[in-house]
Amino acid sequence: MDIVFIRNLRIETVIGIYDWEREIRQPVVLDLEMGADIARAAKSDHIDDTLDYKAVSKRLIQFVEESEFQLVETLAERCAEIVLDEFEVPWVRLTMNKIGAVSAARDVGVIIERGSRD
Repeated sequence: MDIVFIRNLRIETVIGIYDWEREIRQPVVLDLEMGADIARAAKSDHIDDTLDYKAVSKRLIQFVEESEFQLVETLAERCAEIVLDEFEVPWVRLTMNKIGAVSAARDVGVIIERGSRD
């Protein structure tokens, strides 16, 4: 299996459990690795034969910007579901970073893997 990836996709959203977090937009940063077979695209040199990472990025930006979840875990799970269901990806590894959530740490968040790598 080949991997198509997106790194450092920064999106502003409402996320958090505290009252003050419900009133502001905060950045989350996504890194994705998505299973794909790029052999056909390599032969044809045509975008229709591969996983369009721009289309994935645009869809996730739209979804995350409109969302208002409390937990990063929930947002990450929904994003993984979108990738698996809408883009027919067999496997995704998604890292979601909530920048600044812990003042003493540079990054905090979750890493999830969904689907099958077979």
